[in-house]
This record gives sequence, structure tokens and C-alpha cells, in this order.
Amino acid sequence: MTSVTGWRKSSHSQNSGDCVEVGRLAAGAAVRDSKDAGGGYFVTTPMQWGNFVAALKAGRFEC
Repeated sequence: MTSVTGWRKSSHSQNSGDCVEVGRLAAGAAVRDSKDAGGGYFVTTPMQWGNFVAALKAGRFEC
């Protein structure tokens, strides 16, 4: 498995502790719970990640 590098939280995250972190993969992205960094992560392809980010920017997940 390819190693994940550059874990980071969103600049929109507050200090509430309810955050996810995104890491770089050679082909895609990895996502994990910031409260349980050792608990594993899921991976996405570049297309999946791009579609997810586009949907966020379009406000598709707003309450």
C-alpha cells in the first residue's frame, strides 16, 4: 500500500475536535478521523475526490 503524506485539517475546522483530516496519496486522497488518527482511513481515487470537493464547493451538503 502506498503511504499517506501531508495529513491536514480543513481551514474551516474549529477547535471542537469533530474534524476529519485529508492526506495525499500517489493516486487520490485518504481521509481519517482526527480524534482517532491511528484508527485507519479510507481512500478515494482522484476522480472521486475531485467530485466530492466540487460538491462541497457547490453547497450540496449544506443543511
